[in-house]
Amino acid sequence: MATGTWAPLTLTLMVTVAGSVTALALPAVLAGTVDAVVAGRNTLPATRNLALLLVGMTLLDIASVVAGAACVASAVVSLRMRLVGRLLAASAVEAARFPTGELVNRLVSNTATTAYVPVTLLRTAVGVITSAGGVVALFTIDWRVGTAFLAGVPLTLVVIRLLFTRMSGLYDDYQAAQGRLATRLTETLAGIRTVRAAGTVDREISRVLDPLPELSAAGQALWKVQSRSVWQLALMLPLIEVFVLGVAGFGVAEGRLEPGALLAAAGYTTLALAFVGQIESLMDVAYGRSAAQRVCQVLALPVLAPGSVPLAAGPGTLSFRGVTVTREGGPLLDGIDLEIPAGAMTAVVGPSGAGKTTLALLAGRLADPDRGQVLLDGQILGEVDPASLRSAVAYAFERPALLGGDIASAIAYGNATSGIEEVRAAASAAHVDDVIRRLPAGYRTPAAEAPLSGGEIQRLGLARALLPRARLTILDDATSSLDTATEAQVTSALVEGMRGRTRLVIAHRPATAARADLVVWLEAGRIRAQGTHRELWRDPAYRALFASEPAALAGRDRSPITVPAATRPDHAVQNQEESCPATP
Repeated sequence: MATGTWAPLTLTLMVTVAGSVTALALPAVLAGTVDAVVAGRNTLPATRNLALLLVGMTLLDIASVVAGAACVASAVVSLRMRLVGRLLAASAVEAARFPTGELVNRLVSNTATTAYVPVTLLRTAVGVITSAGGVVALFTIDWRVGTAFLAGVPLTLVVIRLLFTRMSGLYDDYQAAQGRLATRLTETLAGIRTVRAAGTVDREISRVLDPLPELSAAGQALWKVQSRSVWQLALMLPLIEVFVLGVAGFGVAEGRLEPGALLAAAGYTTLALAFVGQIESLMDVAYGRSAAQRVCQVLALPVLAPGSVPLAAGPGTLSFRGVTVTREGGPLLDGIDLEIPAGAMTAVVGPSGAGKTTLALLAGRLADPDRGQVLLDGQILGEVDPASLRSAVAYAFERPALLGGDIASAIAYGNATSGIEEVRAAASAAHVDDVIRRLPAGYRTPAAEAPLSGGEIQRLGLARALLPRARLTILDDATSSLDTATEAQVTSALVEGMRGRTRLVIAHRPATAARADLVVWLEAGRIRAQGTHRELWRDPAYRALFASEPAALAGRDRSPITVPAATRPDHAVQNQEESCPATP
């Protein structure tokens, strides 16, 4: 629990305990007032005490509500900060286990539900202690009265126990179904244009609402358990109360008890039965327990342990040594041994699910391998100081997030020392400067309000990756939304404008692979082959990777590819019948 949560929780405890003490004192003070009236004594002191007690109880109730609200608000903030911090520090591969909608549900709904648990438990505990005090007070009035109360308690406890046990599992089912529904809704909202364009609104509504029967079934099961237990308790509690008052009434009739004792017995019976009123609190705890488990699943994500060694200067050689990444479905990468030459542009190709994105995540230590090592210029990434590593590695993603405020800040995100001229130079290299200048406020246009296409947003992401002139630049499908002409311009910038810096590019188009110095062909998490695009083109299976873009193969210049010595093949390509596209 956060430090800021302890103060309001402690205050809540203090005022709740004080309220419990005043509640226990009230029946005795009220009985004393009645006895004074019946006996004809001066009632002013008793009446004054009763009035002061009622005012105190009212003020304590108000203080308890305010302190409890402050405690819950503090706990919500703390939980959400911890959850976001864990997600940002966790391996990107591990975090991907949770769909976006599921994470939003846990971050917003489940944290709020969990935050109520400490206050609810505290008030429940004080309520139980108050009930125990009421029982002791009944025995103080007369042992027969106390015994009459205890006679009905065991059966009541059995009913409460059964209710709590049944509802815990049902809450798990309810929140799981709620999470699935939230995930599907988030997916649909993200792809709303696709849904409308495809004319599949009705089908998508059905898909989103598919978990609704499970949600309804869990909700109805909760209602049935509650209704079954409520009528049982509603029958038992009045019977206990009538029995206790009957015994106390006989005591008054026999002269063993004062008339005020009957009123005190009624008040203390109500307090003693207050533990039954904690059933709702216990149900809230059961609901909170289920929510807390879902929050803890995210908080249990393994984080990337930060290294402490500064990254030494180097040319940018990237090495994968026996790298394996395994998840529930099997290996994502299996025994990868790969050397990315310094200063070269390396394209990674392969079918969907081959492990390309996982390789890209490992290259900049957004994830760690389960086995093996990833090294940059001979240093293990896991041992390198994160700040030092981030300054040496830049990323561009398929769907870049424009963070930071305006367009200039979005490009300079993570590079606070960059000036506007450097930002413009990076935007020009990514062929997006002209687009930005046409915006209403140019580079000061708020990113959230800028009317940009998917390809233009991708180019902003590319500009952000080009800005720091990093030793290693990783492009994870970062040109997929670009048209052919723009992609050719961007690829030229990657080849010519970044010459001498290491580039790792996840490629889906033959033109990109053709301009690379080295192509790594992944299949089922393993390296099937590596070499130049021209060399690999002789394999029909390699050509089939690009079969969806035949137009890209037509009319290409047949000029040779310039290959660094580290990756130049030992033999020339002899088969001219299977020549491949080269530099556009």
